[in-house]
Amino acid sequence: MNETLNVLKSRRSCRAFKPDMVKEEDLKAIIEAGTYAATGMGKQSPIIIAVTDKALRDEIAEENRKIGGWNEGFDPFYGAPVILIVLADKNVPTYVYDGSLVMGNLMNAAESLGVANIWIHRAKEEFESDFGKNILKKLGIEGDFEGIGHCALGYAAKEANAAAPRKDNYVYCI
Repeated sequence: MNETLNVLKSRRSCRAFKPDMVKEEDLKAIIEAGTYAATGMGKQSPIIIAVTDKALRDEIAEENRKIGGWNEGFDPFYGAPVILIVLADKNVPTYVYDGSLVMGNLMNAAESLGVANIWIHRAKEEFESDFGKNILKKLGIEGDFEGIGHCALGYAAKEANAAAPRKDNYVYCI
């Protein structure tokens, strides 16, 4: 089987990360892969915010925890040192799909480089709040963006679980 198909079959969500920072060259390659995701009519509606600053990462984790309703001290990013936040321009009809494809590219590229990852939700709520709007303002990002997801990245603290068997009625052929 070719390497791409192996990556697609082997990628699993990681819920226990080591604190080690992702290698810069790997992080750049993962981000670049995200920019090559298919987008409706090639409009490239998504943007990616790469968060490697621990203080900001921890602020985002705390905001995400509050939105999710978890107890104080819980880290919804499971200790991942890097968060790639994908947002997309709501004025493009395919923005949710575009952003979702970016997330898929980020996760699969990370897997191909041995970087563990997980998609974490609640980016929509974060960036509808003053908290998220202030992040965008500090970065000079203007426009009508909706948070699609967070791709938490790092090195796995434990081995990934095996894939669940695929369900029998996954595919119908006509």
